[in-house]
Amino acid sequence: MTGSDPDPNPDSDSDPDRFSCDPNLPGEPSALWLAEPPEAKPDRESRRGGGGRPLTADRTVDVAVVGAGIAGLSTALELRERGKTVAVLERDHVSAGITGKSTAKVTSQHGAIYDHLRREFSRRAARQYATVQEDAIDAVERRIDEFGIDCGFERQSSYLYGDSRDKLEREADAAQDAGLPATLVTSVPPFERAQAAVRFDEQAWFHPRRYLLGIADVLREDDGARVFERTRVTAVEPGTPCQVRTKEASVTAERVVLATGFPILDRAGYFARMHPKRSYVLALRLDGDPPDGMYYRSGDNYRSVRTYRGDEEELLLVGGENHKTGQGGSTVDRYRRLLEWARERFPVESVAYRWSNQDYKPVDRVPFVGRAGAGTPNVFVATGFRGWGITNGVAAGRLLAALIDGQKPPERKLFDPLRFTPKPSAGKTVTENVDAMSELATDWLRTMLASGSLELDPGEGTVIRREGTPVACARDADGELHTTSAVCTHMYCLVEWNDGECSWDCPCHGSRFAPDGDLLEGPANEGLSNAADELERE
Repeated sequence: MTGSDPDPNPDSDSDPDRFSCDPNLPGEPSALWLAEPPEAKPDRESRRGGGGRPLTADRTVDVAVVGAGIAGLSTALELRERGKTVAVLERDHVSAGITGKSTAKVTSQHGAIYDHLRREFSRRAARQYATVQEDAIDAVERRIDEFGIDCGFERQSSYLYGDSRDKLEREADAAQDAGLPATLVTSVPPFERAQAAVRFDEQAWFHPRRYLLGIADVLREDDGARVFERTRVTAVEPGTPCQVRTKEASVTAERVVLATGFPILDRAGYFARMHPKRSYVLALRLDGDPPDGMYYRSGDNYRSVRTYRGDEEELLLVGGENHKTGQGGSTVDRYRRLLEWARERFPVESVAYRWSNQDYKPVDRVPFVGRAGAGTPNVFVATGFRGWGITNGVAAGRLLAALIDGQKPPERKLFDPLRFTPKPSAGKTVTENVDAMSELATDWLRTMLASGSLELDPGEGTVIRREGTPVACARDADGELHTTSAVCTHMYCLVEWNDGECSWDCPCHGSRFAPDGDLLEGPANEGLSNAADELERE
């Protein structure tokens, strides 16, 4: 999605491919869905999986959609069916962002959410949330049949399991009360002991990239829609009409939808009302058959398991080891712990792929879908999917299209970005913002007291003080030193080195940067400024 991926310009000095990162981990460092087929040539375009043209001339449309993940393309498709002309602007390529790095569970089972909604919101809110998620599953299946998209869609049962039987009993009861096909069971999962599980029937999985490429093809064949890739939005100017600026051209639109990981325009304090979470996935080859069904163990250190049935082989996708972005220590160690957990439960033969993803968690656990904020009546957002973006993204597209078309769906108040929910969110809001400010103060103090010496092995990064200025330094696998400012351009926190992805991550609000400072994902809208080149290179 726009704002979530590396700048695709191969001539950029900050091209992440220039940094040879070797964290000494097994598996190809790519999401399974985005990996090139074995016979493909190793060129940049085949890895990115697209050849869509960038925006090169000014355009005028009814609605401009920023971001070509599942939320953006679902919104664009729904708008076209309502007769609106649409332009989709994507910084990288279709599905190359958060959607293309998900585990692609098409499910209404979003962890232990329904008991929370019933207690903290209302029974009506729980039913509304459940209904839009189930409708989203059916909508995906209907689109696949309608457009003939070959994306491995398969109905499966989904299980939420754990050792707190009381908690799971409450969740099963709340889910049933919300109208969902939920049952409390005790015989799963087959690979791990657990006290109980909540089973949802008639859920699904699919290949997210193939699905989105199919939707993008449908839009490209429509004279009223355009999908522009390799087009970075630099500014959104609210108004009547709105202006969406890029480096090469602008789009004039009556309405704008920001369907990015974090909104490029923040007029509602989203940075203070949701926090970023990184998690990790391994695609494993097994010596034997992987289990049917989808599994999720909730908690501070969750685990996710599902099977992928590919054209050539079956793989088991194991996810988890989540932590707040820029905090939590070595990300290399998180991959290793995830693999150790998998080896204890499955006959792992090898690791095929490894990757990470970033999600944003609202303090009250409900996504923000609707008008972006005060003073922006014609700008809409879809964000804060909390790791469950497949059905939430489809549901967001349906809700946004209805709102833009002048309708008032009953669920709009539940997802309203300007809602006031002190009961479920007040404590979490305070905690997360205290944490952000603590990181800001602690990191600056530590850096100012640190020495300016530089001793780095290949693959390592650190922040040093040079003439009173924090400088981010990383040495690639070939021994070359890369430097940039260590000050995040969003709210001036100091970045931390991510050794698993070889990136600079902000521990306050989750902005991420390439080793040479190029912006990878927001809420920052600009890359890190250049640092002095005269550093020791020992």
